[in-house]
Amino acid sequence: MVGTDPGDSTGRRPDDLGGPDATVRATARALAKVDDAASLVLVEGLLDEIALRTAAEARGRDLDAERVVLVPIGGAHAISRFLGDLGPLATRVRLAGLCDLREAELFRRAVAAHVGSELTRADMERLGFHVCDRDLEDELIRALGMEEVQALFEAQGDLGLFHQFQSQPAWRGRPVQAQTYRFVRSSGSRNLRYTRLFVEAAVALGRLPRPLDALLTAV
Repeated sequence: MVGTDPGDSTGRRPDDLGGPDATVRATARALAKVDDAASLVLVEGLLDEIALRTAAEARGRDLDAERVVLVPIGGAHAISRFLGDLGPLATRVRLAGLCDLREAELFRRAVAAHVGSELTRADMERLGFHVCDRDLEDELIRALGMEEVQALFEAQGDLGLFHQFQSQPAWRGRPVQAQTYRFVRSSGSRNLRYTRLFVEAAVALGRLPRPLDALLTAV
């Protein structure tokens, strides 16, 4: 069993801080738990794991105690291989998952092959596999709205930096939601940090995006 990584002074694990090996560490930690899992939630990457774990914790759930294992598989293209590698374990655990819209077909085909029948998006949702419309960041930004997002920027001391970004020639005059989306995604560490903050705010306001809410309800 892989031990828990020590966090920094804020209590965050090294994975939460990003870095080139963050996803590898997160995947290794998850794979060490799969034999004892009651549910496996297959997600594309570290960002999705952080979002789901943060939402669960904000709702008072302990996924580890519930034996719900969040597995960042290292990109949607790995879904078929991962399902194949599970072997007999796949029949003993509840499987669920989360992906972005552009990767939904990859997930659908892989899960359909796994269960041996054609599946619609509605079928996938009944099985516990949900799709973020565009992607996770877009879902969270739309759910919170610009007022709440910019309040978080201000609380984090980033509002001035965001205004500087808005004034750049390539982004000047663009819709504020598009500016916000790009600003958050322009730095890996910023994206990880705001994913956690956006999810905490969304839960507090009762605005958790439907794919996250439905997936957590399923497991």
